[in-house]
Amino acid sequence: MKSQTVSIKPPSFGVAEFRLKGLSPLVIHRFSAKTKLEMKQKMETGKAAASRRNREAKSTDELFAEARYVAREGWDGIHAGAFRAALISACRLVGYKMSLAKLSIFVEADGVDAKEPQIPLVRIYGQPTKQEDVARVETGQPYVTIRAAYHNWKARLRIRWDADQFTLDDLTNLLARAGLQVGIGEGRPDSKNSAGMGWGLFQIEESRR
Repeated sequence: MKSQTVSIKPPSFGVAEFRLKGLSPLVIHRFSAKTKLEMKQKMETGKAAASRRNREAKSTDELFAEARYVAREGWDGIHAGAFRAALISACRLVGYKMSLAKLSIFVEADGVDAKEPQIPLVRIYGQPTKQEDVARVETGQPYVTIRAAYHNWKARLRIRWDADQFTLDDLTNLLARAGLQVGIGEGRPDSKNSAGMGWGLFQIEESRR
């Protein structure tokens, strides 16, 4: 029997925890459960569930509560994918292939959303406040949007990465760029719909393996 040479190395991953400090407000607006239900009903029946002219009245407190991600344990969080997306996006700043980063960087969740357990969450340390802003729909019509904002927020971010693709220093510097140049949440500099509001920026306070 002929011998074979194996040239593919086994996976080698590193894990590190980073303590983050927010430099600007973190603003979160989760997709409305009511809107999801209306979309589902339209898909199943072939027509809208109700006319938009007959909107159900809701208090701003209800809208504020719906804008938040709350874990089963009761703490507030943000979708873990937001940090991963920021890290991948930051690769454009340093000429690293985003397609490789997608296969190499993973954010470990602190828990899951109480309403939708398929959503992994990173815990946000900070008090949520109700933020009311005037925004515009695609037609230009203004409306008031209610979102959850966290001022002076912090987070402990655990990242697992492919050690054959990144060193710890590489990952640390990439995360630093993500925090200072990309951001997370609503109004971040890397927003797909605008130049952002400068929200969702952060810096690394401490890291450890």
